[in-house]
Amino acid sequence: MRGFSRMLLVVAMIVMVAGPAAAAQGGGVPILLYHRFGPTVVDGMTITTSVFESHLKYLKDNGYTVIPLRRLVDWCRRKAPAPPAKSVVIVADDGHKSVYTDMLPLVKKYRVPVTIFVYPSAISNAKYAMTWDQLRALKKTGLFDIQSHTYWHPNFKKDRRKMSPAEFAKSVDMQLTKSKARLEKQLGGTVDLLAWPFGIYDDYLMKRAAADGYIAAFSIERHHVTPADGIMKLPRYLLINADQGKAFAQILAGSAPKRNLVY
Repeated sequence: MRGFSRMLLVVAMIVMVAGPAAAAQGGGVPILLYHRFGPTVVDGMTITTSVFESHLKYLKDNGYTVIPLRRLVDWCRRKAPAPPAKSVVIVADDGHKSVYTDMLPLVKKYRVPVTIFVYPSAISNAKYAMTWDQLRALKKTGLFDIQSHTYWHPNFKKDRRKMSPAEFAKSVDMQLTKSKARLEKQLGGTVDLLAWPFGIYDDYLMKRAAADGYIAAFSIERHHVTPADGIMKLPRYLLINADQGKAFAQILAGSAPKRNLVY
């Protein structure tokens, strides 16, 4: 009986310490991943600007709190307490110009923090991408954090098949270090978060990212983030235009159906 009582005491202590935080989160925090915006859907990654605003309105009307991505990372690294109940994170990949023209006005209207993952080779270069001045304008609002999406968005799975091991290792380090250095030089601040292109990662890539100065990295697996997730492969929900109404509510509740992504 004495051993059983001791076990009950330990369980009770665990519940008191971990229970409230876990219960408050209801199973973790969803990261909502966007790419580009516009008046109409021109490809699978476009979400109409009106649908994006409907997402922000739903979050506001239903008591959700949009927190900075770094706040979530700190929780996962055990460097901050659990976020408030019904917390959500918003991010966008690639640096498409519609982030400046369409996303920015709504972010300012609803006053929500956003993290943008960009690949510097496209900035002020590709017609579809933002300019460095536009990225600086985003950062100046205090609502946008700009982080790395590698240097030119490679497909690491295909690169590994066509390159020698030495060539692949050199290419990976270039993608990780050159992106970080370019963003820090152009925009200032610290770049230590990474979004995996196409959501592709493995043990080698995660080790290289950590060695090159990244403290967290992000995939596109569809479930909520908890501290139990690997810090170099934190999941995000890749959103499409059909993710509205009931489908959007299911994502927030953690009950959205799975999608198969093939690269």
